[in-house]
This record gives sequence, structure tokens and C-alpha cells, in this order.
Amino acid sequence: MLAFLPLPLTPIPREACTEIRGIFFPKDVRFRQLIVTGPPGAGKSTWIQQIRGWPEEGYIDLSHRGWWKTQAINLRPREVHLGLPFRGQKMGLALFEDAWNQGWETLVLEEERIQVPPKKRFFWSVNWHARFVFDFLLPDPEQILSRRRARAEQGTHPVDTALNLAQIRRQVLLFAQVAAVFHRKGLRVLIRTAPDALPYRIVASDS
Repeated sequence: MLAFLPLPLTPIPREACTEIRGIFFPKDVRFRQLIVTGPPGAGKSTWIQQIRGWPEEGYIDLSHRGWWKTQAINLRPREVHLGLPFRGQKMGLALFEDAWNQGWETLVLEEERIQVPPKKRFFWSVNWHARFVFDFLLPDPEQILSRRRARAEQGTHPVDTALNLAQIRRQVLLFAQVAAVFHRKGLRVLIRTAPDALPYRIVASDS
């Protein structure tokens, strides 16, 4: 377990990985399975550029059944923003929206509203669980704060105008919570703390 992540993790050893353009991937992961996600300022765009993935960002609302069929994730690898279901919010919220920025201290994630694709039941049905690998980029919150401060000075990202370490910590923890839900429900999940770092796997569940 990393100090800032409440997840039971085990590192994937270098010999079990293959390197593609400076990024390490487990040998059992195919390049076109990858969906890269994480909180604002985690380094997702840099990650995608480095591996020459799909350049446009995608968005999926995890409270919507069938998000796994959306065109936003047909082309991979790509960076995807997640809309998370919070109590009292009809739609999922991305963690840079005004509603998040105004209520982040009190918003409660509703795990039961997170939808995941069904397991393959029949020979002719789609194996959605094998189609995707979710690579969660979750750096130390203080590293994110430093990166976002640098971006704020350049004025390239309006989301960086009001920086708060406590809010960044909450964002990282929420993405870790989603990663745990995905893992418990059978989706393939990787965790990494930097684009060029060796990935981790979740080795246990809370269920």
C-alpha cells in the first residue's frame, strides 16, 4: 500500500512488463485495451502523448448504464474523464466542474450507482471485461499540486486557478475508490503513480 492510497497494492515486476515508448505495461495487457484516467493534473495527457495514443479526450458518466458502448472509448488508448455519481446529483460529475468545486467537501460518492459492463455469459456475447484495461494514474497529491501550480502560471488550464491541496487529496482518493469498485466487479485495473513508473495491481477487495 502506498502511503497516500488506501488500496492493497502489489507492484508488477519489471520482468513481467514490456516497455512501449518509455511506458511499462504488463505483458498480458494489449495496447488497444488501455483507458487512461485519473484526477485533474495527474499527467494523463502527457501519458497519452508519450505513447502516441488517441489525442482527443473522452468522457463517460459512470452512472449511465451502457457507458461501455459509447463512441468515446471506441478508439484506444485514450485519456478519459470520469463522471462520478454523488448523492443528490442526478448526473455524474467530473472533478473539475463547478458543482464539484463548490461542493467537494460535502459530496458523497454513491458506489451503488457506478455501472459496470456485464460479464460474458454466452459464446456469442461481447466480453466487455476483456475489452478494457483501466490504467489509473494516481500521483502523490503534493506532486499534482506542484504540477498544477506550474500550469496555473502558464494560464493554460482554467481549472488550476483555485488550487487546494485538501481538494486534490480528495480527488485522488475518489479515483482510488472507483478503481477499487472496478476491481471488485471484475474489471481489469492498473494503478501507477507516474506515467513512467512501474504499474501496480490491486490484490484484494473490500467485499
